Amino acid sequence: MEPISVFDMLKIGVGPSSSHTLGPWRAAERFVKELQANELLEKTSQVAINLYGSLALTGKGHGTNIAIMLGLNGENPVTIDPLAVKSIPQTIQSNHQICLGGQKDIAFNPEENIQFHFSTVLPYHPNGLTFKAFDASMNLLHESTFFSIGGGFVVKEGETASKKLVPLPHPIEHGDELLAYCEQCNCDISQIVWNNEQAWRKPAEIRVGLLQIWDVMKQCAYLGCHTEGILPGGLNVTRRAATMNQHLIGNAIYKNVDEWIAIIRTKNYDFSKILSWISCFAIAVNEENANFGKVVTAPTNGAAGVIPAVLLYYICFANKEATDDDIIKFLLVAGEVGSIFKKGATISAAMGGCQAEIGVSSAMAAAALTECLGGSPEQALMASEIAMEHHLGLTCDPIGGLVQIPCIERNSMGAVKAITAANIALEGDPSKAKVSLDEVIKTMWETAQDMNHKYKETSLGGLATQVAISVPEC
Repeated sequence: MEPISVFDMLKIGVGPSSSHTLGPWRAAERFVKELQANELLEKTSQVAINLYGSLALTGKGHGTNIAIMLGLNGENPVTIDPLAVKSIPQTIQSNHQICLGGQKDIAFNPEENIQFHFSTVLPYHPNGLTFKAFDASMNLLHESTFFSIGGGFVVKEGETASKKLVPLPHPIEHGDELLAYCEQCNCDISQIVWNNEQAWRKPAEIRVGLLQIWDVMKQCAYLGCHTEGILPGGLNVTRRAATMNQHLIGNAIYKNVDEWIAIIRTKNYDFSKILSWISCFAIAVNEENANFGKVVTAPTNGAAGVIPAVLLYYICFANKEATDDDIIKFLLVAGEVGSIFKKGATISAAMGGCQAEIGVSSAMAAAALTECLGGSPEQALMASEIAMEHHLGLTCDPIGGLVQIPCIERNSMGAVKAITAANIALEGDPSKAKVSLDEVIKTMWETAQDMNHKYKETSLGGLATQVAISVPEC
């Protein structure tokens, strides 16, 4: 099985969805690169995009059409100005013109060039999309089909394993293998992952990259905690994190995210206030995600608030002396656990429901927190199992196809469950556990396969149909 880096699991991108926004964005980029590689870009006068399955059913609510326009236009989701995420598509819509790859202007009307096929699902995965390029005489020049398989990962139809197969010192597909390496090397999970990451990057690059990921996470939480208003999309959901933050922090004065965190760390909050802060952190991130803000897939955009919330809990309340090394350790463990879930099951809600997003993120955060609090590798994976066990069967039923209700609040619940799972594991004896992480992953995958299609990010079941709200999708 193809090795997965922590940097594959924790990717900087734009909300609101890793599989419906970031994935199609990356697919559009790949299509443009194919045109360039085949010297077809200058010959292209028209492009057509067809969306299938879940991408069609909840595409507009998740900004799939916006992401495709940005990808075709040559924009980078990691470096793009958040304001441009909305302004560039508006310009394309107004001018009926797109700059393909940032190099060639062609006619483009989103209403005509992007088609949604609601009742058609391609065989490989529910998130399928096809790109076609035509010359001035409408002769087909090039065609590619891609699948957005969750977490911003994209595969092309017929594509097998990546050509960039990297041999790792500790190849891991299952939790039991990870524990075996920890025992063999007499070290924690984070050290095993650190050793593997050096197959891709130098130590200094790993460190800088992970701290950059953390910076995006904390900046996102900070922005979410200081932005009021109504979220886009038509549901008219009022942002809550700013009000929560104001109630919790009071009249404290600060100028930036680090001063904000420093103030929170100096205060002694009771249990209820700490619980409120956890919810505030998680909700803040996912309100930013719903607002097309810059987030980190962890492992997905829809679940992007869980890991930042638990990590902020750790540095603000559980270990006020936590350092950058502790943060790096946390992210290494979280990323590895996420990769084990991806290999053994799925991180796509369109394949597995919300258990594949919030459930996996909670399991990732639980393991990471457990190690950072001094738990053994066995206790860390025990915490991960506990967190997932209590998300099994969680459906994905977003109202109006928007990553808002119930998605934003679910991040808060996932964060709290992660912390609870870590606490249980730290007081537990893994040798007496009845369920292993590998067994719960297998169960999650079987549950995903048995789950009715309408509960897999289609807005055809659950809350999406019970709540009578007419939503003009964004």
